[in-house]
Amino acid sequence: MIAVVDYGSGNLHSIGSAFDMIGADVVVTNKPEDFQAATHIVLPGVGAFAVCMENLRASGVEESLREEVLEKGKPFYGICVGMQVLAREGHEFGIHQGLGWLDGIVKKFDVDETQFKIPHVGWNEVIVTNDNPLFKDISVKDKTFYFTHSYHFISDDENLVAANCEYGESFPAALQKDNIFATQFHPEKSQENGLKVLENFLNWKP
Repeated sequence: MIAVVDYGSGNLHSIGSAFDMIGADVVVTNKPEDFQAATHIVLPGVGAFAVCMENLRASGVEESLREEVLEKGKPFYGICVGMQVLAREGHEFGIHQGLGWLDGIVKKFDVDETQFKIPHVGWNEVIVTNDNPLFKDISVKDKTFYFTHSYHFISDDENLVAANCEYGESFPAALQKDNIFATQFHPEKSQENGLKVLENFLNWKP
């Protein structure tokens, strides 16, 4: 069973539907017993970093996630802002503390906005930087995914970066540390490639 974290924010319907399309058993929940029963946990995210963190803490799921993911080692996937809040802090409308699971911070794009519109919205190619299981069996020539964001992760450890993307500057499109996976792009909006990423996540074995 895949537990999609319901903390009052995130594209819950779309990610749930995407998992349904690949035949997965999905529950959208904020109940600790569901996280305990789940084999995989997914944290989607839409909106501002601070609001997502506030909702995560107010919903009471932060400690449950920490126990299941960090202590028990369950496969975890953070999507878009769900990736960003894994950082130690986010610099969006001030500086706000993140979950701190991955070493890095989140900042706004620093690009020429006459050439690169912010937010970055639409399809873009990702460049895989290591042999990452998320991208297994996806064509080297067709690693395009759907993005919508104004801020991006800046990693303190390049070994965390599984894939990069170029949009006026290079930024991490995907991260991995042990059982923790994350993508800045939305797999649920990325058609065939996105469904394959979700399938690869479900099939990953530690």
